[in-house]
This record gives sequence, structure tokens and C-alpha cells, in this order.
Amino acid sequence: MEILKYADADTRLLKILQRNFEIDETISAQVKEIIAGIKSGRNKALMEYTKRFDHFNLTLENMMVTKDYFKECLSKVPSSLITILKEAKDNITGYHNNQILKTWEKEFAHGVRLGQKITPIQKVGVYVPGGKAFYPSTMLMNIIPAQIAGVEEIIVVTPPGNFYENPLLGATLEICGIEKAYLIGGAQAIAALAFGTESVPKVNKIVGPGNIYVSLAKREVFGYVDIDMIAGPSEIVVLADDSANPEWVALDLLSQSEHRTGFESSILVTDSSGFAEEVNRYIDKHLTGNEHEAMIRTILQRYGAIIIVDSMNEGAEVVNLIAPEHLEIIVKDEKAILDKIKNAGAIFIGPYSSESVGDYWAGPNHVLPTGGTAKFFSPLGVYDFCKKSSLIYYTKEALLLHAKKINTLALEEDLFFHGKAVLQRYEDLTQDQ
Repeated sequence: MEILKYADADTRLLKILQRNFEIDETISAQVKEIIAGIKSGRNKALMEYTKRFDHFNLTLENMMVTKDYFKECLSKVPSSLITILKEAKDNITGYHNNQILKTWEKEFAHGVRLGQKITPIQKVGVYVPGGKAFYPSTMLMNIIPAQIAGVEEIIVVTPPGNFYENPLLGATLEICGIEKAYLIGGAQAIAALAFGTESVPKVNKIVGPGNIYVSLAKREVFGYVDIDMIAGPSEIVVLADDSANPEWVALDLLSQSEHRTGFESSILVTDSSGFAEEVNRYIDKHLTGNEHEAMIRTILQRYGAIIIVDSMNEGAEVVNLIAPEHLEIIVKDEKAILDKIKNAGAIFIGPYSSESVGDYWAGPNHVLPTGGTAKFFSPLGVYDFCKKSSLIYYTKEALLLHAKKINTLALEEDLFFHGKAVLQRYEDLTQDQ
């Protein structure tokens, strides 16, 4: 990877920060057409699009797969893998149980009671990519927080093409306790979840990763339903000094580039030029002869970088500028640096906390903000599947005390009846006094 001094890295960082899917306007137009088609044609359109794009003859009979088939899949997957998935599920559950939001109410002056009511979203759609792109860990990360939040109905959709060829998908659905799934994919699946068809229920929120068609469809339906996020290509920043193991760091940087969409970013930030050279040598060593060597080298050349800073404090500034999806901190004084980090999706602290630990095992969610959105977005969590309603209980005493002030503010905003609504109460309550 290219090694740059921070003072000379502006152009490189700008290129990395502005990277994203180059959206072909023809794809965007096609997605809009599909959504409009599903809104008007519903099941019939869903079957037509599935035939056209997935080359699958979708019918009312084969559209939905139930729990009976998921149970069959358990016997088709090695028991050792099932055991590992169940343990990962326990880890994810244990972590997310700490995110449960609770309704609260508090009494204020004059008997006023104020609070907040927490209500789970009723119906959530989970998009699960099919075939080679299927990641059971991501299914766990999307479904478990929704279940913990108390979502009443979780609707899973997945492309039909490789569903029956990949028993791991059905087995994971069984491990998650899902009752049914619909064999629909692409933009048409997102539209069906957003607007409903005769067979597919309309949901309130859609989560889960997908290709460019799925991502653009989620963007289009946002507002009709909520979505988790528009996930961009994966990224990692490793903030390390010369106390870190250069080979371990090199492998962590390579772990993101192997997603191979062409837009992944791997960045090392260090205050040691000697360490930077060592990491580069290990990257070259491990890439040489790899089956994806050419593609990964191209990705690192486009969006990878090693940035030399004058101090770890300056390194923290670089991290906050990038706001990475994944951040590893491997330095002598971890606590001091951690206190300076303001923007990162997930933070991995110390030499043994590889990013892969978070992806599969530790428990925190690996659905994370990308492309600098960690400046204002958070990881997917239980809180994303809840709604908050304000609770307001005013007493007679409090209304009499504040009615005239409320009326004054309402009139300042030229909202007569807003003020009159409280003033009338005041006048009725005080007329006999």
C-alpha cells in the first residue's frame, strides 16, 4: 500500500472518503420501475419480476417456505457448525440483552407526570442475500435484536435461486426461530415488504444487506417504511504503534479487502515508519499466490493507505476524520487514545481483538455505519426496533399555573386555537372563583 505522511495525504483521504458505489442511472431507473410495478401489480408483478431476474417460476404455492423445511435443513448441515452457530447466537443475545429500552415515568412539580413509553415495532422485514453472498452471521445480527425488542412478526425474504441448494440458510432460520420465509429477492422483494402484496405482508421496517438493486430500493421506500441504513462497502482503520504485531495488523487490513466489491478501504495509521514498512511486507507476503491476489491488490491500490502521523494524538484526529466502520486500536496506552476517539462504528481494543472477532463471535452487532456515517449513525441494535412515545399527564393545578404562558407563546406563533384550547380550560375552571 502507498505510504504517506499525514500532511501529504489530503488527496488520498479525499478519494477514500468520497468512494462509494458508482450508481448507474439506468439501474436507479430500473429500481423505480420495479417498485412502481409491485405497487400496482402486487403478486402478479412479483411473479413476473422473479421470472425475469431470478429465472424462477414463482407461484402462490412455492412463494412461502415454512418451519418444517427449516427443521429438515438442520440434519443437512454438519452438527459441529450448528453448535458453533448456536454459541454465536448466545453471544449476540447476551450482548443485546443489555440494550433493552424501558418505559419510564417521573413526577414533576404540581403533580405533573412525564415519561416515555417504549413500544416494539410490530412488523419487520429482514432481507437475506442468497447463494454465495449468504452470511449466517449477518442473519443472526439482524434477527436477534428485533426478537429481543419484542417485534411481533419478522418477515424474512431471500432470493429463490439457491435457497434449496444451501441448507445452511434454512438451518439458520430454524436456529433463529423464524416461522416462515418468502422466496423473493432483489428490488421487488423490498417493494413487496414496503407496500405489501396479496401474499407478502406490509412491514414497518426493513433491515438486511443486499446488492446495489436492494440498496437503491431501500433508499426509494424510506419514508413509507423505516430502514436500517444504506450500507456501503466495508472499511477498516488500524491505529497502531510499533508495539503491535505487524503481521497481525497486515492480516486485519486484508480481511476487509477480500469482500471484493472493489470499493473496500483498508487504512493503517501509525507513528512509526519502520512499522509501516513491516506491515507492507507482510501484506505482500500473504497476498502473493492468493486466489484473489489481483483483485485485492487493485482494491488496496485504489482505497488503501498507510498514513504516518507525528503522534498517536494526531492519529486519533485522522480516525475521527475518516469515521471508520471498524477501528482497531493497538497502542501502548489504549485508554488515553480511546478517550480521544469520537467517530467509529465498532472499536476493537488491543492486539487480540481482531475485527473478525466482532464479525462472528463477540456479540456486538456487525451491522455498522460506513462511508463516514459513524459521525452520526450507530450500530444496529435493539433500540432500532423500538418506537418511543412521550407521556404527558398534566394536573388541574399545573394547567391553571401555566395556561396563560402557553397561550402567549401560541399567539406569538399566530396559532390562536392552540392558545384557546388551554385558555378555555383556564377560564372555565376559574369562572366561579
